[in-house]
Amino acid sequence: MSELLQAVERIFTHDGPLAQVDAHFRVREGQTQMAQAVAQTVEQGGALVVEAGTGVGKTFAYLVPALLSGERVVISTATKTLQDQLFGRDLPAVIRALKLPARMALLKGRANYLCLYRMALARQEGLFPDRYVVTLLAKVEKWSQRTMTGDLSELDGLDERSALLPMITSTRENCLGSECPDFKKCYVSQARKEALASDVVVINHHLFFADMSMKESGMAELLPNARVVIFDEAHQLNEIGVNFLGQQMGTSQLLDLAKDVLATGENTAKGMGEWREMASKLELCAKDWRGLFAKSERLSKLAWTQTAPDGVNEELWRDVLQGTQAMLEEMGQAIEPMTPTAPEWLRLQERLVQLLEIMVVFQKPLDSGFVRWLDVGAGVRLVQAPLDIAQQLGPCIMGTPPLVGHDGDASETPPALDANNTARSPSTQEEFQGAGEPSSSHPKSWIFTSATLGHEPTLSWFTQPCGLSLARVLQVQSPFNYAKQSVLFVPKEIVLPSDPKHSEMVSDLSAKVVLALQGRTLVLTTTLRALKEISDRLKTHLQEHPHIEVLTQGEGSKKELMQRFRSAEDLAVKRSFVLVATATFWEGFDVPGDALQAVVIDKLPFPPPNDPMVVARSKKLEESGKSPFNYYFLPEAGVALKQGAGRLIRRESDKGVLVVCDKRLVETGYGKRLIQALPPMARVSQESVLLEGLKRLTTGATKPEEL
Repeated sequence: MSELLQAVERIFTHDGPLAQVDAHFRVREGQTQMAQAVAQTVEQGGALVVEAGTGVGKTFAYLVPALLSGERVVISTATKTLQDQLFGRDLPAVIRALKLPARMALLKGRANYLCLYRMALARQEGLFPDRYVVTLLAKVEKWSQRTMTGDLSELDGLDERSALLPMITSTRENCLGSECPDFKKCYVSQARKEALASDVVVINHHLFFADMSMKESGMAELLPNARVVIFDEAHQLNEIGVNFLGQQMGTSQLLDLAKDVLATGENTAKGMGEWREMASKLELCAKDWRGLFAKSERLSKLAWTQTAPDGVNEELWRDVLQGTQAMLEEMGQAIEPMTPTAPEWLRLQERLVQLLEIMVVFQKPLDSGFVRWLDVGAGVRLVQAPLDIAQQLGPCIMGTPPLVGHDGDASETPPALDANNTARSPSTQEEFQGAGEPSSSHPKSWIFTSATLGHEPTLSWFTQPCGLSLARVLQVQSPFNYAKQSVLFVPKEIVLPSDPKHSEMVSDLSAKVVLALQGRTLVLTTTLRALKEISDRLKTHLQEHPHIEVLTQGEGSKKELMQRFRSAEDLAVKRSFVLVATATFWEGFDVPGDALQAVVIDKLPFPPPNDPMVVARSKKLEESGKSPFNYYFLPEAGVALKQGAGRLIRRESDKGVLVVCDKRLVETGYGKRLIQALPPMARVSQESVLLEGLKRLTTGATKPEEL
């Protein structure tokens, strides 16, 4: 056994360094097994994929061997919440426990940092939508005098949807770089310098893919010098990567460009061009785009399979695109003579060139392996994206082209690790070198981990679309005793989700669960429509119970809603809560303890069949002779269901019930496959027995398995 493996083994003992600094630490076989697998991969190089069930303690399992190795480490997360938690809590705790002199840094995308130049410009221009934004700007200005990092997450009360944010942050397009008068004080520049000088750097997946697609984030310098790269919350890699590695443009970019051209013209070249007229013309182009889709449903995706989006007159579409292109070219001609006079003009010229290049892409036939669609909301956004990230990420990580695409059928099964972690990938070390290999003779090590990476032993749901079919795979089971801590209930009397009365029946049953538990319930929906219907009806049901408050997604940030929900554990807070939510709340909503004792899921979370990406992936499977339902819809639903169910049990002491309001789970053959994706919970079949048991559960008079 190597020195690193021996050291890791000592750390995860009942009297080791972690136990001495953490009163809640206890030896978990799965955590030790994962830590040993990570240590082996760090030593040998290559790619390791680890699915670590809830409660394993995967964060410490990868931090300990990575830090003990003495190598430079980059850790990437899917969410800024986990990024901040890692940097502010977990990483410092492990460094202290191991008594290591490691220097750490936090690096986010530029939109997370205050731009001093644009803040001053916003005050100077005074173009505020309302008085609240003016008040908020004053708060930001006061905070800017004391912040050391410029990280806007430090500032309480600044919502990520605030209209102020784009006015006080920079983008790749409008950043002036070294020409900026505030460059020496630039928080983005300082964060990058700090990252380059650190031993451990915490980033996020968005930043990683932004670098892959644009090479502008500073990661181009950072990654090649890191021997160990760890992706936590890795299950989101494919979807985040798909969004970043494609092409996008929309009305918001046109409007921003028009506004910036007008402002720059008025400030630095007044009278030297028809800036106001050109800005107005570009705004009219954006209006023409929106006019084509005035009758489309808001927040919808429109398929685009031919030369024009489905349902749009081809001639009108061509006229709108060509009219926009002509306006951009005219504006570019006016700006070009101004570029030597100020850095702002040079940036505007670069933005124009990039937009024109993207417009050319959208007027060409669609390449194989890609899909196009339009997002219709307050504006219109054109999107072209790859079906998965295998072709881009696979060669970067594995050093070889991927074997298969996202079809659930690998041509070679990735080797699983046994308890001794002795399996080796058939690939050579050279195949693992990847892009940007450090000068060290050791190959780079890539670790991918999450609580949910698939529904079968090979974890092909994750590995195939990411091009990691040759990666080593390890599954570590949760230490929780689900059979004793939780119960699954599927109401057989409920109508099918296709019935208009389904949401009504879900809300009625949810109300019974809420009243039995006196709150303590999370209701997860699969659509925004169901979210509203269930939330409204629950509020009606509970209006005579003012101590139970119905929280609804959209009434605050995810962090704020989670904090309010958790506050029910405080005896001084004489309220309890039920939260109705969808989308991102299916994962990352972490409320351990008695504040959450029931999770209600409205229906099986199959992908929306009309989504352009879903249609394109299904078509690819059909062309290869595979069933989209078996190879795509079922695996996606299984992973999503597992994520939603994972909100219930967060500690060894937690107890509660999972209610899935879709009888297809118990009445169909594929339902049995989906049940296998869930933790091994106890089962109850009668609603009356369930509700009576829940009432006793709130008093501690019964155990979940006794329901």
